[in-house]
Amino acid sequence: MIVLLSWLSRDGKLLLAARTIRTFAYGFLSIILAIYLKLIGFSDFYIGLILSASLVNSIILTLIASFYADRIGRRKVLIMYSILMSLSGGIFFITSNYVTLILSALIGTVNVTGTETGAFLSIEQATLPQTINDHKKRNMLYALYNMVGTFAMSAGILLSGLPQIFAQQYGFNQIESIKPLFLLYSLIGLVITGVYYLLSKKVEADAYAKDNNGNVDQNIPKPLKHTLSPNSKEIVTKLSGLFAIDSFAGGFVIQSIVSFWFYTKFEGIPLTTLSYIFSIAGVLTALSFLISAKIADKIGLINTMVFTHLPSNILLILVAFAPTLPLAIALYLARMTLSQMDVPTRQSYIVAVVSDHERSAAAGITNISRNIAQAVSPSLTGYILQSLYFLSAPFVLGGMLKIAYDIALYFNFRKIRPSDERGQYGGFGTR
Repeated sequence: MIVLLSWLSRDGKLLLAARTIRTFAYGFLSIILAIYLKLIGFSDFYIGLILSASLVNSIILTLIASFYADRIGRRKVLIMYSILMSLSGGIFFITSNYVTLILSALIGTVNVTGTETGAFLSIEQATLPQTINDHKKRNMLYALYNMVGTFAMSAGILLSGLPQIFAQQYGFNQIESIKPLFLLYSLIGLVITGVYYLLSKKVEADAYAKDNNGNVDQNIPKPLKHTLSPNSKEIVTKLSGLFAIDSFAGGFVIQSIVSFWFYTKFEGIPLTTLSYIFSIAGVLTALSFLISAKIADKIGLINTMVFTHLPSNILLILVAFAPTLPLAIALYLARMTLSQMDVPTRQSYIVAVVSDHERSAAAGITNISRNIAQAVSPSLTGYILQSLYFLSAPFVLGGMLKIAYDIALYFNFRKIRPSDERGQYGGFGTR
């Protein structure tokens, strides 16, 4: 592995390590959180509010990362966020008070989506290109970044079956069996703090910005590095609007809600079975990232994003109408094999169509738009799921909106390409 990653700097490897450890924690938390809140007596509506609060937290912290991380220092901000992650896990471990848990979800970094949407992502996404010298490795780097995270999340999901083992082996009740995982989440936050402490100054924004050719532009000093040019602002604004639609749709089927859907529709399904379903889905998703990088090198980033995403959304709708558990699992796994292939390509595309000094702002703004939109959906879903008649509605609503997003993305951005794609795939980019 060291030989294979010889093109990646020490800081790049540390970022991959942090991503791996962090998403391992996200994996088990995304499965157990909604179920735990249900067990301690919260209604579906209040569960949705807590899930939304965690997404609101992502918005706030991503705003800080977008406009102040380059000034404060990326390393310092990452350390601060990992400490908040540890704090939030500790609060969920020691109390079941509703108001306190809401506050914890608002100030900490409690991830419930099954994918990463938080402020860590924006800073790391902007920093990764600085850890390689060959831009041809960019697509592969983002594929690896997402692959290691997804594999780790799959391993974490497997750990969500641990409470059932505790209950069987030691006679714990369901609540007592789940609570130790919140303590583990808190400890993992401390470990990540240590990893970020080891980062060098090379992860920081340069004293002066660089143009698209990598040359230093001394007319753009560090305090203004978050400023977008008019051309980049137009691109980022359009992308943000479209990503908001996709994320709002995705909010209906975040992993905590899908887990809850399986648990409710197929009554009596054990936690161990759920952990196997989502762990296998994670492995399939992780492998798809490497495939997506190869496809993107051949047909372009936008084409890859759209042509892999469309069929996955059709499968998402079909999940809603699956009459049996085996068929629902099969359709869901098929969907997950395709659904995240647009993630590394999307991240690579964003940093490639703006200048170096605009990456933090571009990554942050597009992630904020996703987080704001996604923060609304879980509360709506919590309300919808109170009626079994509407149990499958989130899958249909999410799938239809995502299909609309795919079509709009293709027709708006098929001609706007990174510099290394211009003149390929039947047309020329505009940047």
